[in-house]
Amino acid sequence: MRFTSYWADTAPAFTGGTPGSVEGAYDVAIVGGGFTGLEAARTLAKAGARVVVLEGGSIGSGASGRNGGHLNNGLAHSYLAAKSHLGAERAATLYRAFDAAVDHIERTVAEEQIQCNFKRVGKLKLASKPAHYEGLASNFEALHREVDPDTAMLDRSAIADEVRSQAFHGGMLSRKSAVMHMGRYAAGLADAAVRHGATIFENAAVTARRREGALHVLETPRGQVSAREVLVATGAYTSGPFSWFRRRIVAVGSFIVATRPLSRAEIASVIVRERTFVTSLNIGNYFRLSPDDRLIFGGRARFSAVSDQRSDARSGEILKANLVGLFPQMSGVPLDYCWGGLVDMTQDRYPRAGRTEDGLWYAMGYSGHGAQMSNLMGRVMAEAMLGREDRNPVKGLDWPAVPGHLGTPWFLPLVGFYYKMLDRFQ
Repeated sequence: MRFTSYWADTAPAFTGGTPGSVEGAYDVAIVGGGFTGLEAARTLAKAGARVVVLEGGSIGSGASGRNGGHLNNGLAHSYLAAKSHLGAERAATLYRAFDAAVDHIERTVAEEQIQCNFKRVGKLKLASKPAHYEGLASNFEALHREVDPDTAMLDRSAIADEVRSQAFHGGMLSRKSAVMHMGRYAAGLADAAVRHGATIFENAAVTARRREGALHVLETPRGQVSAREVLVATGAYTSGPFSWFRRRIVAVGSFIVATRPLSRAEIASVIVRERTFVTSLNIGNYFRLSPDDRLIFGGRARFSAVSDQRSDARSGEILKANLVGLFPQMSGVPLDYCWGGLVDMTQDRYPRAGRTEDGLWYAMGYSGHGAQMSNLMGRVMAEAMLGREDRNPVKGLDWPAVPGHLGTPWFLPLVGFYYKMLDRFQ
């Protein structure tokens, strides 16, 4: 079994990074070479801006290349909960932004001719308990009526025509959701940004920053750059001189396994129709088929802020047990991949984007729903820096620091215990 991301292992390597010293003067410097940073760079470069991306590792090596491969429309919360917390207008605006995010990726793939297996398949939110089905149905009524008519409720008998498991009591279908190969998309998006004129430096983590008049100066181990504007797009992988963000982001591990390629008969024994699938438990699971017919199965197996081979292996054992619990027919199928990544959670699980008092632009906090939203927010923030229409769906949303959080989430075991108890009794 390989302890590496399937997406990275099966994608062409990005080769368009600039070698040598990090140097130069730019209109915009972007910290982070994931989907947010790359899409911002592409948008800015197409508009004629001088833009540089500073990536601490390799392109797409953070959350953009370590997720489950879902492009789901909809919020991290129920729509009813979002209305209660944000108000009806903001909740509807944010919900529609997730729709727009999937649309935006589809357009980008076509415009830049990125070969990344993009496909609209729909998402099924699977009710793990009878009471969860009732909750989904109540949420569906408002959601379907007010913001998304392209949804449907499926009862237990209808679910049998979608997924071959006795564990589910129905579900909600969101037809706009999609899938793609995350590694191929990251490489293609980076190639597009460079083709339009952006400069990308890999292995160039920002270690210090300062102001020199109207300019920001960013230092890396390979040299430094200056820029009029800076966009921080590092999410859960934020490090260096950006403590303001680290106090507001809780990095939580999410872990994934991938089987060997399945035969058509094995696929038919698990999944009837290709979808993205998400269970309704707080500590639940998500799964889909890969382009080469592997079952990619993930979840928050443990509440940990660490993702390394030892941690990923422990989580992989839990995920294998969960997989077999849902699909006993998979008990003899070996796993080829096991990997983990960090999710940039905010306290309320809504994303944040805007500009700090000291002039740093930012977009992050996608809270497990970033593969699609990060692309849209990269474009939205780039347009704001270009002085175009401000389409930020979370503009002005307060973002207080997490109490007692200084960058290391010591409280995660307590959070995990709390959610386990919710899943047990609700």
